[in-house]
Amino acid sequence: MLLWFRNDIRIHDNPALAYFLEQQQASETAKAIFFVSEKQWLAHDWSAIKIDFIKRHVNALAEQLLALNIVLEVVHCDDFAAQIEYLKNYCHQHSVSEVVANKEIEFNENQRDKSCLEQGVPLRMFESDVIVKKGSVLNKSGEMYKVFTPYKRAWLTYVKQYGFSYLGKPRPLTEKELNVNNSPKLPKPLTCSGASDAWPLAAEVEQHVIPQFYQEKVASYGEKRDFPAIKATSGLSPYLAIGAISPRYLLQLYIQRFPDILVASDSPEFTWLNELIWREFYRNLVFHQQDLSKHKCFNPKYHNVKWPNSPELFQAWCEGKTGYPLVDAAMRQLNQTGWMHNRLRMVVASFLTKHLLIDWRWGEKYFMQQLIDGDLAANNGGWQWAASTGCDAQPYFRVFNPIRQSERFDPKGEFIRKYLPELAELPDKEIHFPHIYLAKNNLKNYWPAIVDHKQARLAALDFYR
Repeated sequence: MLLWFRNDIRIHDNPALAYFLEQQQASETAKAIFFVSEKQWLAHDWSAIKIDFIKRHVNALAEQLLALNIVLEVVHCDDFAAQIEYLKNYCHQHSVSEVVANKEIEFNENQRDKSCLEQGVPLRMFESDVIVKKGSVLNKSGEMYKVFTPYKRAWLTYVKQYGFSYLGKPRPLTEKELNVNNSPKLPKPLTCSGASDAWPLAAEVEQHVIPQFYQEKVASYGEKRDFPAIKATSGLSPYLAIGAISPRYLLQLYIQRFPDILVASDSPEFTWLNELIWREFYRNLVFHQQDLSKHKCFNPKYHNVKWPNSPELFQAWCEGKTGYPLVDAAMRQLNQTGWMHNRLRMVVASFLTKHLLIDWRWGEKYFMQQLIDGDLAANNGGWQWAASTGCDAQPYFRVFNPIRQSERFDPKGEFIRKYLPELAELPDKEIHFPHIYLAKNNLKNYWPAIVDHKQARLAALDFYR
């Protein structure tokens, strides 16, 4: 047997690993594999920081697997075609009876797995990326939900009725058991760039960050999560994006702390669980609607929209030079750290698609190329929500006012000052749109606004109509 790690870089609550261990004799050194496919990753617009984050977790995984008497081999393959060829040859040479893996939802990944099976690779797959198996929560017509709120109700009903699987952590072998097996050696570690070093490994997050968040922050999460100057969010999205932490583990732990959470939708603590359910919703959309992996609008009537797409305006947005401080500070946060606060993702996405009338796919791609938590389902869902082209998206006539958003969610300009130090000395009242103040005081340390909000809003309404 061969265990194939993909977007599930963990031993904790890993269904493929659990099955693999059940089939293996403890006395035998087992083999696992992970493909480093830089060419394929870049074709999917994965960021340098995400790739570094993956490599660090693969190195940690190799050490964890040794305690289970499994040797992880890291194989460099350019793309999916090379992965298939490698597996075919390996299975033939070593008479492999099963290749065990967890499923991935995206179109290219599904096509790769289909080709593996067609070409004789004995692939057996499980599901590790969601709490409720995709396709289980359907409407009365047996179809996918297209609106989040009824999906959420049905999802909660399903979990209350059927529960969910949680496998825990496998038992490490004792020193005596490992000595019998001649102590298998670690593979050569992957070279990491250090780009993701600000983010601890998943083991530390499980031990310290999650318990602290559940204990100290979830009660005020709904109240504080929209304020980017406050560290009020969980910061778990990068770990979920690469499968380093299991969503089922998060819910298992959450229910232990808040036993009634599934029936307490009006409680402050439910707000964070709601985010996990949004994640499930978006992953179900990609599962049911594979065209979302092909840059298609969820709503067919927007397929042939002719976006104006100004490269100059797009460049200004990418560089954080729009003249709207909250938008610019958010883009600087993204470019400097590889992460962006969720409220700001909505603000900058609305600005790109509504104020600048630029195709949401340009923004979706740029986000994927920068984000440490780049994930096709969540990123696509968020962008199509903002652009009004998606499933249960905001209506086209809702255009975020970036000045009002700034006044509301960064009232003292703390976040803006952090990423736009050139505006640090401005009064709180002026920092949200400082152009009149700067002109009066003959200051030229900030670029002009590239569009006028009122005119851009009217243009957006006309365009979408």
